[in-house]
Amino acid sequence: MSDSEIVAHNAKVLRQLKVGDTIEFPRGYYSHWAVYIGDEHVVHLSGDDNDGINGNFDSGHIFTICGQTFNKALVKLEDFWNVALGSKAKVNLNKDRKMRPLRKGEIVDRALSKLGRIGYNVMWSNCEHFASWCRYGTEKSEQVETALTVAGIGATALTLLGIAIGSALSGSKSQESDEEESEY
Repeated sequence: MSDSEIVAHNAKVLRQLKVGDTIEFPRGYYSHWAVYIGDEHVVHLSGDDNDGINGNFDSGHIFTICGQTFNKALVKLEDFWNVALGSKAKVNLNKDRKMRPLRKGEIVDRALSKLGRIGYNVMWSNCEHFASWCRYGTEKSEQVETALTVAGIGATALTLLGIAIGSALSGSKSQESDEEESEY
């Protein structure tokens, strides 16, 4: 999709946004999230410089040491276009239909109440957790849940592969041992 098509798409999304909507900005391997508060402004949890786009990526903004959260992030009030950059915005992707949004005013108040430095943890306190907390009152990140599911499936597959290889090797050693005993 060309830059002009992305801008046209985002202009259409911006016209349709309602105060309190959450906005997803796909960034390739991950998505950045923000809360729309009106007048083309969003509130979002971001790294000190930005959310990692444009090559200003600092791993200190994503990882923690031994689960310790560090003050490496800011909740910012910014122009929609400064956050969108080259991403094709999506609105309110709540796949869990059980979650009901709070009142618009409460969503905005929650978002604005956190402006400034706060802790960041990719697993438990990222931009999607923040946007979800503002809109639904519950910290939730489908990106993290998906990553954990994929990691769990991968770990299970590797474990099963290891067991299969171990069994095959054990079986071939047992067969070699049986063949050696029959030679004597």
